[in-house]
Amino acid sequence: MPALILQGPSLTHEDAHAIAARLQGSVQHRSAYYRVHTQREITPGYLQDLRAQAAFDINLLPADFKPDAARLLVTDMDSTLINIECIDEIADFAGIKPQVAAITEAAMRGELNFEQSLTRRVALLAGLDAGALGHVYQERLRPNPGAEVMIAGLQNAGVKVALVSGGFTYFTERLKERMGLDYARANTLEITDEKITGRVLGTIVGAEGKRAFLLELCAQLGITPRQAVAMGDGANDLLMMNEAGLSIAYHAKPKVQAQAHAVLNHCGLEGVLGLLDIAQPVG
Repeated sequence: MPALILQGPSLTHEDAHAIAARLQGSVQHRSAYYRVHTQREITPGYLQDLRAQAAFDINLLPADFKPDAARLLVTDMDSTLINIECIDEIADFAGIKPQVAAITEAAMRGELNFEQSLTRRVALLAGLDAGALGHVYQERLRPNPGAEVMIAGLQNAGVKVALVSGGFTYFTERLKERMGLDYARANTLEITDEKITGRVLGTIVGAEGKRAFLLELCAQLGITPRQAVAMGDGANDLLMMNEAGLSIAYHAKPKVQAQAHAVLNHCGLEGVLGLLDIAQPVG
């Protein structure tokens, strides 16, 4: 029986029951979300109509995805797990944030090749004092709302959490330690004599690199990609998301929302727990 997951800060008991009545279904109330079960077929168009009339998130999981079998979440970093695009904030210290941010935005919309766009953006940072990285991390980077709740809930349920980014290891490694993540992968920014050289070391972690990381972790854990969840907001997340049993677009670009299984536009990251029917940790 299909189940719609309803969640968001403005969702009320009355809202959930109104949707259940419309679908001739039944309601299950969890502590932080509702599940509406119905015999009706929910087409993509009908789901879009429901969403258009609601100020909360409404999602229908893929028929072949089993939430209780999920064992891995792979999440993007910039504008997904955290509140900023790190490279844009680094560029601010060089006085070129608007130029770099415009390239970032176009790449996230899928209008530019990610690897080429990253090479262009990093080249613009050549000569900048590497201390800018520390300022960005300490002064501007914050986990998005619900991040800690999501990670604790997933790990309590036996789900590993991996961070992957087209950004830089300077940030992913610190977040991995700070937030107790299980895995992390990103690009290495070359620094010489305390200056950013304008180059990335090694193969760039772009769309294909993210996809490969998810598949590598699945093999390492002895699970299938159907047991993995992938979450992101930009076009360079789509290859990774297409491999997963459940893909989540988190406050994402339109192209990503159009292709993802589930979209979170009203919830914080704790909404991932609702999709997987995992209780939020207490305390």
